[in-house]
Amino acid sequence: MDNILSLKNISYSINDNCILSGFSLNIRENTIHSILGTNGTGKTTLGYIIMGLDKYRDIDGDIYFKDKRINDWDIVKRARSGITLGWQVPAVFEGLTVEKFLKINTDSGKEIKTVLEKVGLDPDEYTMRRMDSGLSGGERKRIELASVILMKPGLVILDEPDSGIDIVSIEMISDIIEDMNNSGITVIIITHSEEMSRIADYATLICNGTNLKTGRPRDVADYFADNCRTCGHKNQPDSGEF
Repeated sequence: MDNILSLKNISYSINDNCILSGFSLNIRENTIHSILGTNGTGKTTLGYIIMGLDKYRDIDGDIYFKDKRINDWDIVKRARSGITLGWQVPAVFEGLTVEKFLKINTDSGKEIKTVLEKVGLDPDEYTMRRMDSGLSGGERKRIELASVILMKPGLVILDEPDSGIDIVSIEMISDIIEDMNNSGITVIIITHSEEMSRIADYATLICNGTNLKTGRPRDVADYFADNCRTCGHKNQPDSGEF
């Protein structure tokens, strides 16, 4: 299986504050890979660097997407090449209906109906709902995932897709992520939840901006639960055996 994304010795600092330090990782094509870690360990920054957001491109190291070095690519070129970012807090668009929001990625009413059904929302109820009012956090997450599906990206980075939503929605979103992957989308899940990380094919534990552990999700999640939740020396990795 080929790697769709390779991060090689990535380091990044803000105002002399080191966020990532020599971070390396390969993401295999058509897999789900979770990036697990407590708050402040560099998870979201890593996602922004992969996407190429402004202020997150001045890095040391190399990023390869489909074997092409993309360090110099801006966010537009990365998006057009097939990289997409799902925000931790979905954007709110004033006055925009769900239908108009989804039409950014398709002109097909049939596709919009199908994708809303796929994320568990009734098209008759939600098509004309406004994005800036009347939607719960879980509903906005589902609509954002519907938009991602319509984009048909090669790689999507989902930043805390389970953040601020109820247990029922978490189960639904896990199913949606697996369905996205089954359709050929490679998924990176950024999370601090060992439960969410377990749906992946591979998992990486990040600490102090470094790749502390990569392996089977069950093993990585168990290590995280046993060691990181109660860590008394945050961002100071143990040197013990995994």
